Amino acid sequence: MVIEGRVMVNGEIIDTLGFKADPLKDHIKVDGKRLTRFEPKVTLLLNKPKGYLSTVEDPQDRPTVMDLLRKVGWRVYPVGRLDFDAEGLLLLTNDGDLTHILSHPRFSIPRTYLVKVGGVPDEKKLTRLKKGVALEDGKARVVSSYILRQGEKNSWVRVVVTEGRNRLVKRMFAAIGHPVLKLKRVEFGPIQLGNLPIGQFRYLTPAEVENLKKLIAHRK
Repeated sequence: MVIEGRVMVNGEIIDTLGFKADPLKDHIKVDGKRLTRFEPKVTLLLNKPKGYLSTVEDPQDRPTVMDLLRKVGWRVYPVGRLDFDAEGLLLLTNDGDLTHILSHPRFSIPRTYLVKVGGVPDEKKLTRLKKGVALEDGKARVVSSYILRQGEKNSWVRVVVTEGRNRLVKRMFAAIGHPVLKLKRVEFGPIQLGNLPIGQFRYLTPAEVENLKKLIAHRK
């Protein structure tokens, strides 16, 4: 196309192979038609605070995670959801294929949570979580769960699940008699929240994106 003189950049015909142009800044035409704005696939990690919906917009005008992403130059969408009163790791992307794979139950992507619950679950109840508890939308089980620390009236439990059903962790602990008081997601597959400040976001590194792709390829 370049050799045939079919490419124009900023009003000039380009006939040099290897010519560089920036699709974000330059006016590029092929066969007289301007190329639409180029949007690279981006994925970012947000440390979601409590009090924000994991949606793009809300008809009741409540705060959404998009209010925290005004500096992002691309339109991104949440991968799954975190409850309004939950916090922690939330991935957002404009890659539809990636969103589908990370959200679909068939791929069983692990999600790790730190959960503060009322009381202290004994070993029998934690085993019950691993074997599975009956919920209104079907049986659910954890991959692993163990107590991190405990007090007289509550305890913190580290839990790994492979589903993203609505309010899943809360419903499972309610089923064994230990209501959830706080919920924080700290890992999604190989991606870790780390020390990212609450309410802040960052783009995934190339290595993290590659690790996600490897995980997905392994599970296909």
